Amino acid sequence: MKAICVTPERELEVRDIPTPTAPAPGHLLIDMEASAINHGDKTFLRIPTAAGKALALGQHDVWGASGAGQVLAAGAGVPAEYEGKQVAIYRSLGRSPESVGLWSERAHVPYSACLILPEHVRARDYCGSLVNVMTAYTFLEEIAEARHKGVIVTAGNSGTGHALAALARIRKLPAIFLVRTGEARETLCRFGAEHVIVTTEGFTDTLRTLSAELGTTAVFDGVGGDLLSKIAPVLPVNSTVYIYGFLGGAVPVSIQSVLFMMNNLTLRRFSNFESRTVKDHDKLVSALKALEGVIDDPMYRTRIGNAFPLDQIEMAMAYESSSGAKAVLLT
Repeated sequence: MKAICVTPERELEVRDIPTPTAPAPGHLLIDMEASAINHGDKTFLRIPTAAGKALALGQHDVWGASGAGQVLAAGAGVPAEYEGKQVAIYRSLGRSPESVGLWSERAHVPYSACLILPEHVRARDYCGSLVNVMTAYTFLEEIAEARHKGVIVTAGNSGTGHALAALARIRKLPAIFLVRTGEARETLCRFGAEHVIVTTEGFTDTLRTLSAELGTTAVFDGVGGDLLSKIAPVLPVNSTVYIYGFLGGAVPVSIQSVLFMMNNLTLRRFSNFESRTVKDHDKLVSALKALEGVIDDPMYRTRIGNAFPLDQIEMAMAYESSSGAKAVLLT
């Protein structure tokens, strides 16, 4: 079968590899329909250590963390409910040396990397969703344990930002979303987000007042750089900034040291792979089951830009969209 594999030089190439035919215990064989190209797919090719062991490649060095397709067969020990279902996949949730990555015609992954999709939705529309939804879920679990009562989301118009908006609404958790454009604000408000701030001149005054009023002491930062430097001075006392993404690129973060003393500001890394939800198999399966019941919310859908066949991987990797839409590989 056709697959996109990683070379020793960290390049991608299309290869013909053996087609998996029999699932290992605890695994699923999946006829892939589509795979989204996420920001992390590009980053981890350039900086493989950024994700630690989370992106272990498995057999044939096939790339791809997010996708969706139809279950062809289930191995021993897999719950019967997975058989024949369409699933969204976040491969890194279930690491296995026997896995075959998602940028292929047929994937082979542990069932704990898959969420069963409702029959009435199109699998393709969720080919990049589970990474965002699980990241949002595990983050909200973590800040609940830390007793934060509200959250600020810096990349509010990202897929993870939309997932956080939907889950925060379900939990009735106060949330503030920072976005770059009025159009992005209108989109989030249309989906029910109450507090959305466009990061134009003077926005920090609004953020200072609103965050103090709502007690949003947890910050999910998917941007970094200049934006984090701007918002740090106006965060409520006892705030924790959870650094997850780096859309701000190489721009350094600059925060006065006095803020750490006066406002008890904390900076820490967030990784869903290191969360209790993902590290504990039973908790992970429970989380996937809980998310099955809400995944058809429009806010969880993958925003699809252009679609490409596997043999156009270079064009797909070069695709960029200012609206947050993703390139998708079709098989």
